[in-house]
Amino acid sequence: MTDGHVHDAVINSISGPVLRATMRMPFHINEAVKVGPQRLLGEVIRINGSESVIQVYEDTSGLKPGDPVNATGSPLAVKLGPGMLGNIFDGLLRPLKQQGRYVKPGIGDKTNGETYRFSPLVEEGDLITRGTLFGSVTRKHARLQRCMAPPDCDGRVVSIKPAGEYTDDETLCVLDCGDNEVRELSMSHYWPVRQPRPVLQRRPVKGPLFTGQRILDSIFPVGCGSRAAMPGGFGTGKTVLQETLAKWCDADVIIYVGCGERGNEMASVLHDFPSLEDPRTGRPLMERTVIIANTSNMPVAAREASIYTAVTVGEYFRDMGLRVALMADSTSRWAEALREISGRLGELPGEAGYPAYLSSRQADFYERAANVSTLSGKAGSLTIIGAVSPPSADFSEPVTTHTKRYVHCFWGLDAVRAQARFYPAIHPLQSYSRDVDALNHFWSQHGHPTWGRQRQKFLALLEEQARLERMARIIGKDALPPRQQHVLLCAELINEAFLRQSAFSEVDRYCSAERQIEMMQMISRFIRLSRNAIELDHSVESISALPVMRKLRRMGEDIGEDELDDFEDLRDELDEAFEQLTRSAKYEAERDEG
Repeated sequence: MTDGHVHDAVINSISGPVLRATMRMPFHINEAVKVGPQRLLGEVIRINGSESVIQVYEDTSGLKPGDPVNATGSPLAVKLGPGMLGNIFDGLLRPLKQQGRYVKPGIGDKTNGETYRFSPLVEEGDLITRGTLFGSVTRKHARLQRCMAPPDCDGRVVSIKPAGEYTDDETLCVLDCGDNEVRELSMSHYWPVRQPRPVLQRRPVKGPLFTGQRILDSIFPVGCGSRAAMPGGFGTGKTVLQETLAKWCDADVIIYVGCGERGNEMASVLHDFPSLEDPRTGRPLMERTVIIANTSNMPVAAREASIYTAVTVGEYFRDMGLRVALMADSTSRWAEALREISGRLGELPGEAGYPAYLSSRQADFYERAANVSTLSGKAGSLTIIGAVSPPSADFSEPVTTHTKRYVHCFWGLDAVRAQARFYPAIHPLQSYSRDVDALNHFWSQHGHPTWGRQRQKFLALLEEQARLERMARIIGKDALPPRQQHVLLCAELINEAFLRQSAFSEVDRYCSAERQIEMMQMISRFIRLSRNAIELDHSVESISALPVMRKLRRMGEDIGEDELDDFEDLRDELDEAFEQLTRSAKYEAERDEG
């Protein structure tokens, strides 16, 4: 070689982010390597005799055959520590704020010299096992965090630093691990992104990830530690809904990964998130948020890695005993990266050109969502919500089809609803949730033991509405019998008063469990009273003309979180309206007989 050094391998050929190199030293599958004079980060993905196939996570412009490749001896890993909250990273967890417009090639993850306030939680002589929390970290403009022993570390404390200011890579704790082995622990540690972090026990889903969105919490809820998919075509509101969930869901930490999204959409997220206010604390939302930005013009291999980077970060905060929500936008772009790399490797394509292992890679990702007992004995959870961008909104395409196999909640976004300015544009007949049975206890605790039955009643009415509307287009709505017209009226009220919810409304952008219960019970009360009125031969027109109908349709906007007592007044007004309707009918009947 021109530099006079013997390198582990040299490049033979290059095809975009994929290169082939002749090995002089043995490599391992998934081993991280440094490529070329700029020491670009890569990963070994295939070994064939003395030739290794490497995918490079940075721009390969300028590389040429004969350039060196050097092994690192460890798998592709990211540095996990207290500096992540409140910051924006690329797909390899390199901070973007420090790089200017572009990330410099081969920059790695060097510390920026920032110090954090450390307080020890253990003393000399204490035994530290895997995942033990040995200290707490206080950082300006971020929530309290914990220092954890890595999941592969056990030993007795030899020394521990006193409370003070330290950088994230300074040695804080020294352990005697036996057999003359000593381990030094700092605030941060490395973990391979493709390897799930171990836990003590995976537990069943117990409570919901409460979002404040009625159609999600009351109709298609997602459990804390579960997984959900949000498929939808262009313009159906995926990004806005994910931003809404990030702001209002009751998770302790939000991980938002923009995987292969358009630059202007990602720019909107990067602009909006830092300015959002956390409604629970009044502080900036970024204080409990990590953003991983990997736009479509960034190296395609890094797009593939960004998903694993994000879920590894989520598991790290989960292991602190926190509730973590991961928003992935969009997994379709990740699948497209898999397809492009697979094509460059010369693999036989599967359905729609995607590699045959697409479904197993999706399973690897979604199965890392869990409600767990951590190694330290705390309860933590990681909930994954993945957006899917099917071409032409075709839910039968491979990415959406395979995703449905691994998620418990499917929130199908509908272009027709979005075009009608109906948000969230989730189609109630194309969506489902398998977490319903596990969440009955939550609603019973909030004083709503009949939640499951009311939910089923709403869905049955919406399904009947779809059938009747097809019939009405043929024979006309007025030709339908009164009972069927009543179904259409009730279904319309469910849609307008309950399922529609504006993310930009100061009053209705968030709806607490208590307010959702009041609204569901109010609509159920109307359904019962109006059905009785129909049986007494009142017309649907007379019911829909009642003045209280406008208040029912607008109760989400008119009755705020601090005005729940107004539901009692609305309930009295609703009862009085139907009593008046009945009295008027009796008076007219008596007058006609007279």
